[in-house]
Amino acid sequence: MNAHPETEVLDTAACLALLREEPFGRLAVIVNGRPEIYPVNHAVHHGSVIFRTSNGSKLHASVGQPVAYEIDGVDEAAGKAWSVVVAGVAHEVQQLHDILEALDLPVFPWEEGPKPHFVRIDPDGITGRRFPIQGGSADTDA
Repeated sequence: MNAHPETEVLDTAACLALLREEPFGRLAVIVNGRPEIYPVNHAVHHGSVIFRTSNGSKLHASVGQPVAYEIDGVDEAAGKAWSVVVAGVAHEVQQLHDILEALDLPVFPWEEGPKPHFVRIDPDGITGRRFPIQGGSADTDA
């Protein structure tokens, strides 16, 4: 299926810029053979996505596994929406110098409680697109 002619495919640099501007997204992992999606705050560091988490399902399902991370947004002034997906493998940040760098990142979880684990998604693919908002009208050109 071809993209709509007004859909703009975003290059990696544009995707990373949007990831830097939007600190909130959704992490997709497999837990007990089923897909799960978790909301997380993130930062971009050296082309990777970094987030914090506690010890639990999110950490155990992501570390060492393929994951997907998605953000999206709307530019109301331009009448366009956008979406960025990062696919890759997640790794827990464990080296002391990497942890110290991660502590300086603006990653502040919204949910209360300790989040001592930093997880880095090393992307093997970053894709994005921007497209006009159709104002809620039904698109009959399918």
